[in-house]
Amino acid sequence: MSVNVKTPKLSLALLAAMALLAGSASGAVADTGGSVAPAKSTPTVRPSGIATWFGPGFYGKQTACGQMLTPAVVGVANRTLPCGTLVSVTYESHSLTVPVLDRGPYSDGADWDLTAGAAQALGITETVRIATHVVGRATNTPELGLPSGASSTALAGGALAG
Repeated sequence: MSVNVKTPKLSLALLAAMALLAGSASGAVADTGGSVAPAKSTPTVRPSGIATWFGPGFYGKQTACGQMLTPAVVGVANRTLPCGTLVSVTYESHSLTVPVLDRGPYSDGADWDLTAGAAQALGITETVRIATHVVGRATNTPELGLPSGASSTALAGGALAG
């Protein structure tokens, strides 16, 4: 079963946020906004799964873990992993370590839901199979998932709702 995800029209703010992420698509860790610790006991996750992505309709809203979702936020939603769990995600030749920021996905058959920023960094534009591995834990803060040097106030100004 496949789930079709349409690519949204890109705004100038989204393009600017994606440009900020361009340097992190080669395996860099998204800024965690806090300390990173080795993974403790976390729920078991399969080493691969179906991933969708989300974002534009949720910009300006708070994630289940307390972050304000903007085009620049890099993270993943998972139904069982605790907020702040760091997950290494690999798709084709791209790899990225991202924090769990939200619950979901809510699409039938999907195991993961990437933010639009994470999907862009990994080169994902539709529903795909990704490889995953829990690698640690970051402190869950409102800045978790923002690129280095970015503030949630500055990035929320150009976000589109809807």
